[in-house]
Amino acid sequence: MNQTSKNVEDNPRITVVVRSIHTLVALMLIASIAVVYYSGITKTVDIWFYLATGALFIEGAVITLNKGGCPLSYLQRKYGDDKAFFELFMPKHIAKHMFKISSVVIAIAYVVFLLGLLYQK
Repeated sequence: MNQTSKNVEDNPRITVVVRSIHTLVALMLIASIAVVYYSGITKTVDIWFYLATGALFIEGAVITLNKGGCPLSYLQRKYGDDKAFFELFMPKHIAKHMFKISSVVIAIAYVVFLLGLLYQK
């Protein structure tokens, strides 16, 4: 087992697994946000809306309990991957604000949903 520093294991296979899990979770959450927007625009409430809301609630709880950070980031750092997930796709100065940005996007999604319910024809 290679050690890059004390208590840090350099394991490229685990890095790929954690990044893959991170990607799947991110895609699921993006899809959940899209479902909430879709529900608001089409004025529909179905099982997909409830599943999406549950997923977003769990994400919010996990991030809150982790003091604003993602628990998968801890695993990434533990196995020698110092690049944050969102830094793979965007500049660091934007990536560090992604939880704040996504919170606003999610809040707007629920406003669209509520307005859709209020103004049904």
